[in-house]
Amino acid sequence: MPSRIPPLKISAYTATSAVGTGKESLATALESSRSGLRPNDFGDAPLDTWIGRVEGVEEVRLPEALAHWDCRNNRLAWLGLQADGFEQAVAAAREKYGASRIALILGTSTSSIGETELAYTQLDAEGHFPADQRRPEVHTPHSLTMFVQEVLGLEGPCETISTACSSSAKVFASAERLIRLGLVDAAVVGGVDTLCGSVLFGFNSLELVSNQPCRPFDAARGGISLGEAAGFALLERGAGALELLGYGEASDAHHMSTPHPEGLGAERALNDALARAGLGTDAIDYINMHGTASMKNDEVEGALVGRRFPETTHASSTKGFTGHTLGAAGIVEAVVSLLAIERGLKPGTVNTTDIDPDFGPQIRLKPAHGEVRYVLSNSFGFGGNNCSLVFGKGAAA
Repeated sequence: MPSRIPPLKISAYTATSAVGTGKESLATALESSRSGLRPNDFGDAPLDTWIGRVEGVEEVRLPEALAHWDCRNNRLAWLGLQADGFEQAVAAAREKYGASRIALILGTSTSSIGETELAYTQLDAEGHFPADQRRPEVHTPHSLTMFVQEVLGLEGPCETISTACSSSAKVFASAERLIRLGLVDAAVVGGVDTLCGSVLFGFNSLELVSNQPCRPFDAARGGISLGEAAGFALLERGAGALELLGYGEASDAHHMSTPHPEGLGAERALNDALARAGLGTDAIDYINMHGTASMKNDEVEGALVGRRFPETTHASSTKGFTGHTLGAAGIVEAVVSLLAIERGLKPGTVNTTDIDPDFGPQIRLKPAHGEVRYVLSNSFGFGGNNCSLVFGKGAAA
């Protein structure tokens, strides 16, 4: 088992999703059990499904100096960076540590592929992209991180992590290692993914998309609702009111799109996260479950939580609020976890009405209030890419 790690303080954080821009909008939706899902209106021939679409992305205009980065994903990143004073917090850290001593680690699954899809509909007679689409820095999975690096003026290590739905959870693990090894003094972590044809029709081809709002852990669940989101956090050395306490990563590689039937990789990630945090399962006050509303994911995760945690533990999935935001799911649900600690709010599971009887009593439909000291957040992706994070209330709270 891994050794306990020193905590890292989380000095700023934000998320923008289908329920609104910034963490206040997210907290209000969680408090009132208000879903942000809506009937799919994305694209020229929308699938019969529900989505978590962020309002206003189409109207976002990047500053002239950044116009060459324009695409839906980078617009959403820009929108997210403006919320909750996050860009200003990074500027203060840059002044404190120096631009080269702050890492930037972002997760995404499709990055700017929506812009590449558009470019292929605009080919000229010779099969070339039009002049305004000949932007190789946009048509790459690393586009998001290069764009944010320029926006924030950072010069430290710059990573893009793309491990499907665990992408922006694993950014916390990478940041902790870079800081612990002395390579940097702080790290900006996060993730952004936007809706596009490849995502909607790709998941539909896998028969994973529901034609109703997703119902995580429901006995009659019928699949996922896709969404888009942007989220960011600033990690620094030392104690804080909110802290990253542990992380666990595992890849069971059981199947390209189906989790291990016994949840071996997920359980290893859970065990490693708790070991690094120095906690047992009975210490966790709230679990933000991956809970996609697909048959197999919920089956495996529901069984894992049911057998490992006390019946009194409050667990829920927040996919019904935002949709499954893929590479941004980890950071959005990390923000939910931090809000839970900061506000004493344990969210419920919206849209779900009848919890599958195979699952334990830990899964709750309604929100609850009370002190939250420790939160576990699960993110499980295709190929068995699993990540669990533990956040806690620090001494400075």
